[in-house]
Amino acid sequence: RAQVELVGALSTMYGLNLEESDDDDEYSGDSGWIQWFCGLKGHELCAEVDEEYARDNFNLYGLRARFQFYDHALEMILSSEAPDEEDLNDTTFLEINKDATDLYGVIHSRYIISPRGLQVMRDKFLKGTFGTCPRALCDRQHVLPIGMSEDLRTSTMKIFCPKCEQVYSPKSKYKDVDGAFFGMSFPQIFLQSYPSLMVTDPPRPFVPRVFGFKLHKQHSLITRKLEEGEEQEPRAVKEQQSDPSAGRGSAG
Repeated sequence: RAQVELVGALSTMYGLNLEESDDDDEYSGDSGWIQWFCGLKGHELCAEVDEEYARDNFNLYGLRARFQFYDHALEMILSSEAPDEEDLNDTTFLEINKDATDLYGVIHSRYIISPRGLQVMRDKFLKGTFGTCPRALCDRQHVLPIGMSEDLRTSTMKIFCPKCEQVYSPKSKYKDVDGAFFGMSFPQIFLQSYPSLMVTDPPRPFVPRVFGFKLHKQHSLITRKLEEGEEQEPRAVKEQQSDPSAGRGSAG
């Protein structure tokens, strides 16, 4: 029991959640570090980065200087063996694993916007792995992970709803996932890569009522945005019609 408590204390110290994910269908049957890491609780949102991608120096450009144990961390990531109990009792291993976790996160943020990574994330999105929008009027729209910063250990991951285009905090089991693992641009790149997955219907706005009667001149934020969009379209067309030179390049 004392040994188990020691492992738990060391793991907490080095930011490692050793609980396994409940979703066994998400990952391959391999047993390397990548598969072990992605199988931890809360990490089911992460993609298993192809080893070939992680071995390509082009994809690792600029990372060496950012990590104290870069070579050891990369070797750990590419290891074909998952950590065992002895490893998790070793403070040196845990120090390197901390760098490996951060390094994997940065590689992951690059991988998920590559053609292969986008396909992996598309499958997760369609399955609803990332969850659904907490806004009731979005009708359980599937969401995408997003970071509020590109820098590690700055902010945790959030979820972006393609329907209402708002950002929310995820379920509590994902509260410790670093937002830099996904980056600030992922949802936009994802939706541009798969335009068929973009939501074309506007979100249903909330209509405030008192005893069944609509409140005069009180509109929700989404209602105001929809109304502003409708006003701006004709205005833009009218301005273009009144200025024939608009949109033309100047004569050289």
